[in-house]
Amino acid sequence: MAAGMRGSTSTASPPSSSRSFFSGFYASALRRKNLLRSGEEHTNHGEALVRGLGLFELLLLGIGASIGAGIFVVTGTVARDAGPGVAISFILAGAACVLNALCYAELASRFPAVVGGAYLYSYTAFNEITAFLVFAQLMLDYHIGAASIARSLASYWISLLELFPFLKGIFPSWIGHGGFEVFGGIMSINILAPILLLILTVILCCGVKESSAVNSYMTSLKVIIVVIVILSGAFEVDVSNWSPFAPSGFKAVVTGATVVFFAYVGFDAVANSAEESKRPQRDLPIGIIGSLLVCVFLYVFVCLVLTGMIPYKFLDEDAPLAQAFNAKGMQYVSILISVGAVAGLTTTLLVGLYVQSRLYLGLGRDGLLPSIFAKVHPTRHTPIHSQIWVGCVAGIMGGLFNVHSLSHILSVGSLTGYSVVSACVVTLRWKDVAAGQVSSRHISSWHEGVVCLLVVGCCGFAAGFCYRFNGSFVLLLIAVVIAVLAGVALNFRQIYENPPGFACPGVPVLPVVSIFVNIFLFAQLHEEAWIRFVVVSIISIAIYAVYGQYNADPAGSEQAIFYHRASASDE
Repeated sequence: MAAGMRGSTSTASPPSSSRSFFSGFYASALRRKNLLRSGEEHTNHGEALVRGLGLFELLLLGIGASIGAGIFVVTGTVARDAGPGVAISFILAGAACVLNALCYAELASRFPAVVGGAYLYSYTAFNEITAFLVFAQLMLDYHIGAASIARSLASYWISLLELFPFLKGIFPSWIGHGGFEVFGGIMSINILAPILLLILTVILCCGVKESSAVNSYMTSLKVIIVVIVILSGAFEVDVSNWSPFAPSGFKAVVTGATVVFFAYVGFDAVANSAEESKRPQRDLPIGIIGSLLVCVFLYVFVCLVLTGMIPYKFLDEDAPLAQAFNAKGMQYVSILISVGAVAGLTTTLLVGLYVQSRLYLGLGRDGLLPSIFAKVHPTRHTPIHSQIWVGCVAGIMGGLFNVHSLSHILSVGSLTGYSVVSACVVTLRWKDVAAGQVSSRHISSWHEGVVCLLVVGCCGFAAGFCYRFNGSFVLLLIAVVIAVLAGVALNFRQIYENPPGFACPGVPVLPVVSIFVNIFLFAQLHEEAWIRFVVVSIISIAIYAVYGQYNADPAGSEQAIFYHRASASDE
């Protein structure tokens, strides 16, 4: 229909041409992808991704993406305000992330055969334009985050090398520490960051087994160091330092939870390895939830040890753990912390680049991006063009610009993706007949449900806005009540069916709470992050209008997916 409209534009008058364009745009934007259910699989032969990731590799993938150098820093930063109650902050944030993880786990089990994560789920549950917007928000986070992490990793490498006395002070700023500013600070040259990105990109291009082996080794090293830190510090804990446990009150603990929530971001990377998992329907849910629970455990115990070793008031904001162990005369642990920080940032960067390439692969297959992104190497079975592209983007940004200054506009993509995934769980549970039913308000039951989900999101933002700017408690309460009413409507006015594979418990209540919490946290972001969300959305719609709507093929990836099973020895 859209093609027919576009074909008639050559003879139409300008008003008719305009109507045809918008009609075609509207029809294209509302297209949805139909995927095979779990258990069904194409058997075509061709270039393919290879199923080589087992459960252990998936667990380490999620842990590697989530725990970076922040475990050695953010714990002390938040403890300065929340006191020992920072442990509760991490538990609250972890509980909020578990809600998202359960939603991701259901969808990963429901559609385990296709790469794409949040983009794919929103394409299936909602429509093409929603999926493209989710991709754009996520990808900007990933690009800026990769460049920023590469710069931090370069700095940590130099700091680690400078532990040797003969190397201390010999490295200029343009190699790794910060950068050499030119053109009045518009550009900041850093040589080591793109070199590190090049090395990791080459590893990722070699194959999923090679990159998984590097991630497994570095993540295992990182976890071992964190456990050593916990056990070493446990013998130096003075329980009197835990009193008072929440010196600034519970609100400071909740505020701390909104900050440390982003320390868990990364567990969703497991969902993007769907095509490379040996047993995706079983292993993906376990990998997503299991990796997150391990992270919660490690963060909470690091917090308890840190605040028990020295009073929270005296914690250093830049290197709290190193300071705590130095104060106890345990300088060797500080060296381990430096090694752990390098390992942590390396795995976070490696997994981030891996996820980006798989997202580009998905959009290339669907035609929303040029087909070159859909190319898979015939022997390495990796999306080599996508991988090189994301490495180049991160290398240019990390090598030429001080992207740390953009950190306050990050996390928009993660929260957007988490919210949409939670909504997808609800909509995909509705029975097909629901779309044709008409409610008393003369709209379909499906549209009524979507309106309720939007109301929950808006109420979450209103409540978060009131909380952040100390607004009226009555307004905050009204927002919560309206969200509850929308949740009640979703519960009683929709018919739900059980999905194949893993099922998220408590649908629709749990996903509704997840959406509310995510958007509440969205309201806590810097105002420039809100502006970034609007600007990126507008630019994305323009790109879709010019390119995506004419080239997209929702059935493209379903027709182009080919699989290579892991060898029997790997099973």
